[in-house]
Amino acid sequence: MYEILLSQAANGVVLGFLYVLIAAGLSITFGLLGVINFAHGAFFALGAYFGLTLYQLFGWAAVPFAPILVAVIGMVVEVVLVRRLYGKEPLLSLIVTFALALLIEALIRFFWGADGKPFSPPPFLAGVVEMGPLLMTTYRLSVLVATALTLLALWVFLTFTPYGRILRAGSRDPEMVEMLGIPLPRVLTGVFGLGCGLAAIAGVLAGPLWNVSPSMSASAIMPAFVIVAIGGLGSLRGASVAGLLVGLVSALTIQLYPEAAGAAMYLFMFLILLIRPRGLLGERWERFE
Repeated sequence: MYEILLSQAANGVVLGFLYVLIAAGLSITFGLLGVINFAHGAFFALGAYFGLTLYQLFGWAAVPFAPILVAVIGMVVEVVLVRRLYGKEPLLSLIVTFALALLIEALIRFFWGADGKPFSPPPFLAGVVEMGPLLMTTYRLSVLVATALTLLALWVFLTFTPYGRILRAGSRDPEMVEMLGIPLPRVLTGVFGLGCGLAAIAGVLAGPLWNVSPSMSASAIMPAFVIVAIGGLGSLRGASVAGLLVGLVSALTIQLYPEAAGAAMYLFMFLILLIRPRGLLGERWERFE
């Protein structure tokens, strides 16, 4: 039983890192743009489908281009649609991005069909890794490493690069950033593209683990909102901690009490928000209050 729980906890960590990657883009988008992007899960699914198509056409070497394509599409969507939502009621952005999510899912069904698509891991990542009593597939271990490196690169980018500092400054005081001569619209477009690209990376990595289907967007967006709520709106560190906790709670609940697996993360969110209404690492954001 101990070995089973340990392996399940390891799977929960992998799932948690994927959730963190999805929620990080959602958190960054909300933190700077103030837009509740309900289409975030659709960009996750789009990343999986683009990755699958590139794999079928050109092999695994072309798959890393899928998140770049999704990020470009995200930037076009920001310029054409999302930019009109800035400064408006949050409910309006929720409705518009929900409609966008439905549109993207309909396009996925039109171009790829409604049935699930098999997406096998790369042959060089086949097999199982044994670490004492812990057993984990090589692909799951590689997903864990890839998501951790992506999150580390994101943290370095936001903390130490000039553009990252502009993003963090713009999330607090966009008017001051604009007064300094920095073209804020380009910054906002870039940040929305970055959020969509992060969701697409998670979609590419999750493709061989999940069933690549149009409905996979719903499997991503609800945990992402739960994680952002638990971690605190706009807090990347909070999303990281919350994602790992939600992954562990979900995985262990599946093992110990499968009937409650679907409700476990929502109950966990309820308990956290009951104690800390702003989330684990939530702060006061004057521009949203």
